[in-house]
Amino acid sequence: MKTGLFALLLTLSGAFSAQATVMLPRVLGHNMVLQRSQPVPIWGTAAPGEAVVVQFAGQQLRTAADAAGHWRVTLQPLRASATGAELVVAGSSTIRLRNVLVGEVWLCSGQSNMEYTMRKNSKVTIPATEDAGPLTELARAHNPALRIFLVNRKELVKPDSLHRGWSVAQDSALRSFSAPAYFFAKELYEHLKVPVGVISSAIPGSRIEPWIAEEAFRQDSYYANQKVDGDPGKFYEPMIRPLAPFAVRGFLWYQGESNCFLGETTTYTHKLQTLIQNWRATWQNEELPFYFVQLAPFKYSESKDPKVPLTPETLPQFREAQAAVLQVSHTGLIVTTDLVTKLDDIHPPYKWKIGQRLAWLALSDTYRHRNVAGQGPVFRSLAVKKNKAVVSFQPFKSRLVSKDGKPLTDFEIAGPDGVFVPAQARIRGRRVVVAAAGVPQPVAVRFGWHEAATPNLFSAAGLPARPFRTAVPAVVSSH
Repeated sequence: MKTGLFALLLTLSGAFSAQATVMLPRVLGHNMVLQRSQPVPIWGTAAPGEAVVVQFAGQQLRTAADAAGHWRVTLQPLRASATGAELVVAGSSTIRLRNVLVGEVWLCSGQSNMEYTMRKNSKVTIPATEDAGPLTELARAHNPALRIFLVNRKELVKPDSLHRGWSVAQDSALRSFSAPAYFFAKELYEHLKVPVGVISSAIPGSRIEPWIAEEAFRQDSYYANQKVDGDPGKFYEPMIRPLAPFAVRGFLWYQGESNCFLGETTTYTHKLQTLIQNWRATWQNEELPFYFVQLAPFKYSESKDPKVPLTPETLPQFREAQAAVLQVSHTGLIVTTDLVTKLDDIHPPYKWKIGQRLAWLALSDTYRHRNVAGQGPVFRSLAVKKNKAVVSFQPFKSRLVSKDGKPLTDFEIAGPDGVFVPAQARIRGRRVVVAAAGVPQPVAVRFGWHEAATPNLFSAAGLPARPFRTAVPAVVSSH
């Protein structure tokens, strides 16, 4: 009898131990990068009431799982370190995460242009005059300070007992990883010289709505009494929410094509604002930077099966809606009007320049590197002097240039009748003077206002001017 009871107790003890095994979310794993200079949450599950100890970089923190089996500790801000260290989580079982670095971490999301892999990048065709070096990056990439984490929609919510989510940015792991995210990390490292970790969570063809929590729409008065299409929360729940509260420096966003095909303007502005607020609330940090990509030239108006009628002005209007989001604090966008080889290819090949420009934006605005230009010319004001319109730009760290040395392109001017016509434009210091022979009394200017426009107005730092239009004043009746 005693022998049988002893055996039963052993069996029950074994069953309890199996249930009590400490588990970590998939985003916590070997080879990861932890965010420097910020509190760093470490969390997971265990048996209710189970004691858990976390050790890393000389810190030792103790806690116990709550009644639901959840536990969390927060490491004090860490200094950057490119030396792999071990993070230990001990309870009834012990997890040892190897080769953990400390540096900068960014979450990158969107649709196919963000998902666009390094494998695809190595196969693109660019003009012979361009630097083809980035196309061979996959074969030569070997920087142990760059780490990548690719989110799989079906796997992120499931713990991985082998903790394999993070990888050094090289070989097969890099082949399937986002090219914009990788080149962003590479450029950031070149300037900061600290480890950089990037998380890619993107779905080709996705609209913006699935990346926003359903409750975010419900809590926003703008959406009261209206139905939001597009499966709200469909990707947010399995691909964004489980990443929190993993400490990140900020977010990168490359999405919009699917919503542009719907002819959206101000509705997209509100949705992107909602997404930013939603994600910042998820991470409980209202100041997390959010940088995004303005859409590149593409012939939306020639699409064979648009859900709504599209015109050559659909894209510039959508870009205007994107730019309107910049009223939200700690946001920024990059311009891509020059990054195309074919106007019927919705996947521009220059993903290394996308990543580089996003990095420059982050370096300028987040890391306050004064020697890095984060943006090119951006419209500030319009003044009319006789038959000429004088365009001024917001202060930027460079000067105006014609990229190809030819007369400026894609400027249009309108008189009181509101009809825009092609105009001649010349650089005068930090301004552009615009005029047209048939418009003796200009009242409005627009620039790059066509889906196929690839303007040559740049900053000397190599960044294109942002497309814009000024309002045509209402005609006052003389009667």
